[in-house]
Amino acid sequence: MRAVRLASAILLVAGLAAAATACGRPAPAPVTVTEEIAPEPGQVPASHRILIVALGDSLTAGLGLLSEEAYPARLEQMFHDEGYYEVELINAGVSGDTTAGGLRRAEATIEPGVRIAIVALGGNDALRGLSVAQTRQNLTGIIDTYLGAGIDVLLVGMEAPTNLGLDYRDSFRRVFSDLAFEYGDRIRFVPFLLEGVAGRPDLNQPDGIHPNAEGALRIAELLYPTLRDMVDDLPPPPGQ
Repeated sequence: MRAVRLASAILLVAGLAAAATACGRPAPAPVTVTEEIAPEPGQVPASHRILIVALGDSLTAGLGLLSEEAYPARLEQMFHDEGYYEVELINAGVSGDTTAGGLRRAEATIEPGVRIAIVALGGNDALRGLSVAQTRQNLTGIIDTYLGAGIDVLLVGMEAPTNLGLDYRDSFRRVFSDLAFEYGDRIRFVPFLLEGVAGRPDLNQPDGIHPNAEGALRIAELLYPTLRDMVDDLPPPPGQ
């Protein structure tokens, strides 16, 4: 669309010059039309960068995948494809991590430029049958750590495996939805990280737990619209 408007402007200027010459008047001075050129990835000044940290476990780390295939890298590419060259993703996924481990690590992931945190933990809590009270307490601590540092939070829910019983599954699921309700508009919420991916052999590695490259892309596609809205809603950095 910008290219069409630019071409139209050039044609209009040329037409005006031709008309003026035909009427015996001097042609108007040439008009220079400049196009704003967006910076390429890696050329954005540090003060303009928007860092998004993804705090998670092996699903975030991309176990069994190349680093560029993990969903945080996919998210960064989606932002760049739409011209958000100032957005960079930090993959803070650690295989085997629980919400307790995430709570211990959260503060260390805060660095200058981090504006948004994805909190995608809990799967290993469920696999180990940890109490839902512990999971809730740890997630609350992680969210409060980020909010206290002025960092927006996207909380991503997880599901417990079926072998732990329906009561545990329901209680585990409610941990995430209850936190989303209690924090309200202070955080954003996506109910299930593996929505549309879990249980599909074509989107998972042979272990049936970890997404393959296509599955990781589906996760990125799930999270991207919410993250893009969060980026759009960010206030400009001081001095801009």
